[in-house]
Amino acid sequence: MNAPTKIAVSILAFAALAGTALAQDTDVEMNVGELVVDAGGFGWFLILLSVISLALAIEGFISLKRDKLAPPELIDEVQALFDEDQFQEAMELCEDQPTFFTKICGAGIAKIGHDFDVIETAIEEMGDEESIRLHQKLGWLALLSNVAPMVGLLGTVWGMIIAFKTIAATQGQASPAELANGISIALLTTMFGLLVAIPTTAAFAFLRNNLVRSVIEVGAIVEDLFERFRPGEAELNG
Repeated sequence: MNAPTKIAVSILAFAALAGTALAQDTDVEMNVGELVVDAGGFGWFLILLSVISLALAIEGFISLKRDKLAPPELIDEVQALFDEDQFQEAMELCEDQPTFFTKICGAGIAKIGHDFDVIETAIEEMGDEESIRLHQKLGWLALLSNVAPMVGLLGTVWGMIIAFKTIAATQGQASPAELANGISIALLTTMFGLLVAIPTTAAFAFLRNNLVRSVIEVGAIVEDLFERFRPGEAELNG
């Protein structure tokens, strides 16, 4: 079982445990659908956030895999073309198959013929630019992991306002049943906010760490590929 699968299984297990906790025997029968309805608009909004978070996490697991950023067969092709000094063909290959790896390589190939410092700078700038672009994709998961508990907290405040308004309307004579609606909204929105934020935060942390590791690995591959243009290496190879 690979790492992404393990993470997905862990998230599903967490969701299953949460569902089991909600379904435990109580004096009052309830299901998740009823709880969402009881939470009001905040509950539905948090459900929407959970769907968006799941979609972003799945897209991240697919598009940010190491083999997507730098396909092994593509690395081998570029390496073979470099070994044969077919840099124009390597440039065309990088343009035809844009990936994180080929975009960085393309930036370096475009500067072949200049000083090695120029080539190195072009590679570093493109690497930084593409790395930032990839991290921006994860930024949405980070945002949702922070927004969800805030929405839950907002729902909590709203529920308490309802409870205190009920107390004021009854001149302090409100029964527990009359207060239950506001308190229920307060607790349910907090719970749903956490149920969205916890797996979203876990997915973000995993994807971020995996991306950082992949960026470092690809950077090392590109650096090794262009090392032949370093003045000392060029004279040695010559």
